[in-house]
Amino acid sequence: MDNPVRLHWLDPRDPNQPFPAPNRAMRDPNGLLAIGGDLSIARLMRAYSGGIFPWYNPNEPILWWCPDPRAVLAPDDFHVSHSLEKRIRKPDYAVSLDRVFADVLDGCTASRRGSHGTWLGPDMKRAYLELFEAGHAHSAEVWRDGKLVGGLYGVALGRVFFGESMFSTETDCSKLALYWLCQQLKAWSFELIDCQIASQHLRTLGAAEIPRDRFLARLKASLQHPSRTGTWKYEIDVPNDAVHRLGPTVA
Repeated sequence: MDNPVRLHWLDPRDPNQPFPAPNRAMRDPNGLLAIGGDLSIARLMRAYSGGIFPWYNPNEPILWWCPDPRAVLAPDDFHVSHSLEKRIRKPDYAVSLDRVFADVLDGCTASRRGSHGTWLGPDMKRAYLELFEAGHAHSAEVWRDGKLVGGLYGVALGRVFFGESMFSTETDCSKLALYWLCQQLKAWSFELIDCQIASQHLRTLGAAEIPRDRFLARLKASLQHPSRTGTWKYEIDVPNDAVHRLGPTVA
């Protein structure tokens, strides 16, 4: 009889503790690698640089994952449907980067309540706010009539953007956030958006699955490039009509 798989426990007192090798992750559930630890900046940066991310329900132990295969989206591969193309060109919205990170977290939290999967609990929100304040986490926002109607957030290291969650209160607004982020990431020579786990929705946007080993190799190569830290702003032409944007500038 085979020995049961034993999860690696992380010491919450040691944020610099190494993670186990990703190939030690469980097959069922796919990618579960470790349990415990904390959500300090040091621990999270170590995790993301190794292709590992936290994903768990509030009031449960922290779970760390590195699934195989891995869902990824190259910014060049974002699929624009005919209906989305018309939506992109319609001048009834504005977009921004890093304008209201905390509000985007709140939007993603609300969108996950009552749905399948995890959602952002207070500890996770606090951790990503700290990453944002340290210049490692970023948000993309969509506005209409001065109101936030969609957005997404994630973590950037090297030339990889680790997408975490998105939300939309109006049709296609999360897609608009992702589309314009992809355009800016292309301009900055980003190579990959990590989507973590595939879904039909992500596939319709151009995401594909690749073996974990290939993802980790691409990540390692990407990390040879400097990370773009600090507050992000669009450096390409984007919808920024004063009728829709919040405040004097949102790009």
